[in-house]
Amino acid sequence: MTDHSNDSSAKAWSGRFSEPVAELVKRYTASVAFDRRLAPHDIRGSLAHARMLARQEIIGADDLAAIERGMAAIKHEIETEQFQWSVDDEDVHLNIEKRLTALIGDAGKRLHTGRSRNDQVATDIRLWLREEIDGLDDLLRAYQGALLELAESHAATPMPGFTHLQVAQPVTFGHHLLAYFEMAARDRARLADCRKRVNRLPLGAAALAGTTFPIDREFVARELGFDGICANSLDAVSDRDFAIEFCAAAALVMTHVSRFSEELILWMSPRVGFIDLADRFCTGSSIMPQKKNPDVPELARGKSGRVFGHLVGLLALMKGQPLAYNKDNQEDKEPLFDTVDTVRDTLAIFADLVAGIRVRPEAMRAALRQGYATATDLADYLVKKGLPFRDAHEAVALAVRAAEERGCDLAELGLETLRGFSPLVGEDALEVLSVEGSLASRSHAGGTAPEQVRAAIAAARRAL
Repeated sequence: MTDHSNDSSAKAWSGRFSEPVAELVKRYTASVAFDRRLAPHDIRGSLAHARMLARQEIIGADDLAAIERGMAAIKHEIETEQFQWSVDDEDVHLNIEKRLTALIGDAGKRLHTGRSRNDQVATDIRLWLREEIDGLDDLLRAYQGALLELAESHAATPMPGFTHLQVAQPVTFGHHLLAYFEMAARDRARLADCRKRVNRLPLGAAALAGTTFPIDREFVARELGFDGICANSLDAVSDRDFAIEFCAAAALVMTHVSRFSEELILWMSPRVGFIDLADRFCTGSSIMPQKKNPDVPELARGKSGRVFGHLVGLLALMKGQPLAYNKDNQEDKEPLFDTVDTVRDTLAIFADLVAGIRVRPEAMRAALRQGYATATDLADYLVKKGLPFRDAHEAVALAVRAAEERGCDLAELGLETLRGFSPLVGEDALEVLSVEGSLASRSHAGGTAPEQVRAAIAAARRAL
């Protein structure tokens, strides 16, 4: 039997084994390269656990004082990049525990009483993710604020609204931007709801069955700011639905950003020319000197697929696992970490990107003249005069065909020609066919009338 008692390279579990772990296996199974970002949360959780152990008289006051002193030293080493991370110690937990024991001796070994790395890592991830959700909420709010600023400046700027990428009806640019504000509001609500399920304490579940020591899980939950404890020890250590739920909410955030990105790319095209992005968000071509490429929206559109992949990957990771903890769960961290990093960077950039958008109202108005955007208004006008809607629809469709043949707008056909399609057309029809008239006529909550857009912006500001 090999004696590991004085072997500084021995694993925390090495007494059970008769040969060391192979070097390739050591590298293959180690997670310290990526889970070290959990270190501040690992330290925080360990300190709360130690205080509980002392409070329950499971360890002595001297041990607690030594643990607190040692953890303060380790925290400083990590923050100043003096901490020596080692793949030999597998993960963030064992790296910190080994250093703690080196600093304070046996007191460091007593810290792991009543817990396992299984409930420890689940706690660390929840602490980390809770903090990241709060940060993402701040970024979403800043993004919403930028949308509101631009929307307010263009509450009355007419632009075509589209269906099937065909000109449909007039809206205002401000109204269009408010749609993305609403999407972001729902994203924030989803993340806030997800946070409630993240904010439950697994610590105390130990490996899977709880512990024989008289622990106080509620005390630890209060110390760490959790809303409560995970109720079942098997579930506490083994499930990652909180991470999957977060990635689903994050995927929707990126879906909305990707849709906006697609529109920015289209709008910036010279064939459309509705907007221009600030140079700091674009790049040029190595061969074509005239190019200004919207790289940031294109990358955001592409990175949405990256986040979707992480969501599917986590679902696949969990779907075949029996209870309780399995080593598979080590694979939860990299996709979760990358999802947070991707969404965080995207939102931080987009708040600034929106603030730098330069709008070209003349191009938007010109596009409205190309697509007979007020045709529906003329149909509604005839209905109000007493014509059944289907008959009004047919009359206006014939008028549009005539305008297309002449290469002019509906209003440019003139009243006499329009009366040929329906005798109900009166002098006031030309006002109905104007863009401003179309916008103003939709003066209801959620409508495109500039006064309603401004009211919606005011309400949005209050909500923020």
